[in-house]
Amino acid sequence: MTHEGIILIIDDEGPIRRLLEITLTANDYRVSEAATAMEGLAQAASLQPGLVILDLGLPDMDGQEVLKKLREWYLKPVLILSARNSEEDIVRALDNGANDYLTKPFRTGELLARIRVAIRQSMDAPDHPVFEFGSLTVDLANHTVRKNNEIIKFTSTEFSLLALFVKNEGRVLTHQYILKEIWGMSYLEQTQYLRVFVAQLRKKIEDDPVRPKLLNTESGIGYRFGY
Repeated sequence: MTHEGIILIIDDEGPIRRLLEITLTANDYRVSEAATAMEGLAQAASLQPGLVILDLGLPDMDGQEVLKKLREWYLKPVLILSARNSEEDIVRALDNGANDYLTKPFRTGELLARIRVAIRQSMDAPDHPVFEFGSLTVDLANHTVRKNNEIIKFTSTEFSLLALFVKNEGRVLTHQYILKEIWGMSYLEQTQYLRVFVAQLRKKIEDDPVRPKLLNTESGIGYRFGY
């Protein structure tokens, strides 16, 4: 049985679990808690929750390993909430399949916003999806992009890159993930190549490419698409 409305918290810190429980239940989410990796994996398997909040510093197994085990079968969003704030940890978690990453201490408003985006993004997309972001409309089925109701021309690579961002709205995509998905394994180190294409996209979709509001840089990690 799937419990779409349940959020599973896997964190060994009792005060953090209590804070999350209060915050989430006040916003109409149901909550289940686990203090260890093994307990969390067991609950994830039995409950099949709509989203997992995962700490990396668990007593019985590193959270990165828990994440990899979850991603062997669990397809719903996983949000990392950890005191670890190094670029290496963040990139590794995102590459291991995390949908997002927040560091402790965190702001509850931002956490709730990230949860809403992750859940919305995980919902089944329509057969012919059309996405709207302010004055920008992206029609993935017909390969058309409009800004202020005017069609914008894209190369095939530019459109593929935009489509990848659109389909992962709100999710941080690492440089390596994007390069692999669009250009292949041989381009994993070509981050400057990616920056050139991102700059081209911004010129076409942003009101002010110098101060982007839609295609945002996550410094040293990658990009996040969406307001």
